[in-house]
Amino acid sequence: METAPSAGVGWFAFAGLFLAGTVIDVVCRYHPADLPYVMPWEFSWPVYLASFVTLGWYWRGLWRLPPNERPSSWRIGSFVIGLVAEYAVLQTHVDYLAQHMFFIHRAAHFILLYPAPMLIALGAPGKAVLAGMPDFLKPLIKVPAVKKTLELVKRPAIAPALFVGLIYFWLIPQIHTRAMLDSNLHDAMDWSIAISSILFWSLMLDRRSSPSAALSFGARLFLISLVLLPQIALGAILWLSDSDVYPIYAICGRILAMNALADQHYGGMIIALPSAVMCFAAIFIALTQLRRKQTVVVERNSA
Repeated sequence: METAPSAGVGWFAFAGLFLAGTVIDVVCRYHPADLPYVMPWEFSWPVYLASFVTLGWYWRGLWRLPPNERPSSWRIGSFVIGLVAEYAVLQTHVDYLAQHMFFIHRAAHFILLYPAPMLIALGAPGKAVLAGMPDFLKPLIKVPAVKKTLELVKRPAIAPALFVGLIYFWLIPQIHTRAMLDSNLHDAMDWSIAISSILFWSLMLDRRSSPSAALSFGARLFLISLVLLPQIALGAILWLSDSDVYPIYAICGRILAMNALADQHYGGMIIALPSAVMCFAAIFIALTQLRRKQTVVVERNSA
């Protein structure tokens, strides 16, 4: 009979996680240039703990859940790959490269906006993470302020507005410049993009149908199409612009032999084209989920 890891094992694993983080922090602080690209350029305790503690709770929750309630292998893989992709963008040398090339910065945020959160959403990790969470933390989820905040950001009018609005907000030239120069503001930019994207795609790719899910499949298809158009417009503006909108990258120093306009044009292309492809992929996934639900209903009515 399978048994979940004991509380003692969990605390021992957390101590090991903290020790490993301390070692990485010290090495990154004093020898960042000597580390391979898979290591952080600037170590972040919040990103490190959020990633590995969540993964630990997920693993523990899989053991705790009854076999018939555990997610399928492909959902487990989807969640883990999505989480690893988020971590790779935020805690490897990709973060350093993104500080010196606009198009790499847009590619990094593309990962945070689309593939990573979509994979996490498709993995539907909520039940397993909750099951693996320490019991003394579970009441925090039921705190009225937390519940109301989650309900607010998941509303049909709020989630897509946050998703698109934050893209535009952080690309306002003056704000983008400040974010690239202020590490705290830069972290706020990355965190806000990552969290809003996970919330948005968790709504759009919910495998359940309404009323169990917050939105009907028709509403999801409409909202996915709605967030696509402003991104194409923004990408086209940067793609076709003949002036350097973000001179901060010249100040920081570009690490590739590329002029400012080429860098900006490639960044605009990344905002417009891959985003469109991923939105069409999300529409296809939603339509597939709808067809499966309709097939189940027909089979039940025929039985």
